[in-house]
Amino acid sequence: MLDPIVNFFTRVFQAIGKGIGLVIAWICWPFVAAGRWYAGRGWMIKGPIGVLLLVVVGLYGYFGWVTQHWANFNPDYPQQYASFSRAPAASAAMPGENSGSASSCAPSAITTVTADLIDFTVNQNPWISSMVVSKLGFFGLDWRRTPFFDNQAAFQLGINQVVRRTTTELVDTLGRVRGTSQIDQNLQDARTAMAWSETAWYVGMRGPTRPSPSVYREGMQKLRAFNANLEACNATFDARADNLMQFIDRIAGDIGSTSDILRQRIEASDAGWFDVRADDRFWFAYGQLYAYYGILSGARADFASVIAERNLTALWTRLETQLRASLNVQPRIISNGNESSAFFPSHLATMGFNLLQVRSNLVELRQVLDR
Repeated sequence: MLDPIVNFFTRVFQAIGKGIGLVIAWICWPFVAAGRWYAGRGWMIKGPIGVLLLVVVGLYGYFGWVTQHWANFNPDYPQQYASFSRAPAASAAMPGENSGSASSCAPSAITTVTADLIDFTVNQNPWISSMVVSKLGFFGLDWRRTPFFDNQAAFQLGINQVVRRTTTELVDTLGRVRGTSQIDQNLQDARTAMAWSETAWYVGMRGPTRPSPSVYREGMQKLRAFNANLEACNATFDARADNLMQFIDRIAGDIGSTSDILRQRIEASDAGWFDVRADDRFWFAYGQLYAYYGILSGARADFASVIAERNLTALWTRLETQLRASLNVQPRIISNGNESSAFFPSHLATMGFNLLQVRSNLVELRQVLDR
């Protein structure tokens, strides 16, 4: 009695197996054909092609390793700057050891964190976006269109977005007195360096060029040179309330823009685990929050007097707590499912919620400063 049913399911599974076999055969056919052609060639042809294949395999192997190994990734990294909270605000005079006169000035915590973030992305880890394999893609397909090997690149680009925003604010407002004073050359050079293309390699569309990491390292050195001048009381950090308000305003706008990018992706797709663009959107936003956690911790030290005068300590502590809590969301696989789905979570919606919470805290801080 059950034989027809058993036979039916047997044929179904045989058909499925045959279909899978055909797909695998179709995928493997170019490699099999190339292998047969290669086996029939002489060593004058086999040698160079073999070396080229070894180089390609080595490059892709190295690329796969570095994109999965995130050196010194630590969401609690702002804690290493705890000593700034016990130091005078940026640019404030520090008394000498043997007399009451000022022998040096306090460095900027914001500048220190910004330089360290650059060091984290280009020295402690390779800069993924300018690597030749990153530009070649997966058999010509952009890595962003694949479900793998693009997470660290997106994370680094999120950090880079924050660094660019911060260097711009350092040049325009924080590193000068009012808008009519001279721009600090070190900060100007740092901003120019950080505006360099993220994907630049040794050769570009217009010929030889400089790779992104080497240019970003120069930006890091310029930021540290500015801090050295600040410590020698030869530079300025204008820690005024209106400058802090404008800085917070720009950060809130930056975060709001990213939350809108997430919203657009949520509306464009609800493919769950199979949305290959969800992961780079998620990790870009994560990189922004990761970087802003450190930058705003630095701002708390640089604007210590303003925060104390305006009674912002409790609000600032809540902001930092929210930033740290948002960094706990680290799913291994990013899902962009329907928000009402019981099986496919929406990690983009979760990240968007965290972004908007941070933004609302920033808006509240700005409102208090504006009173």
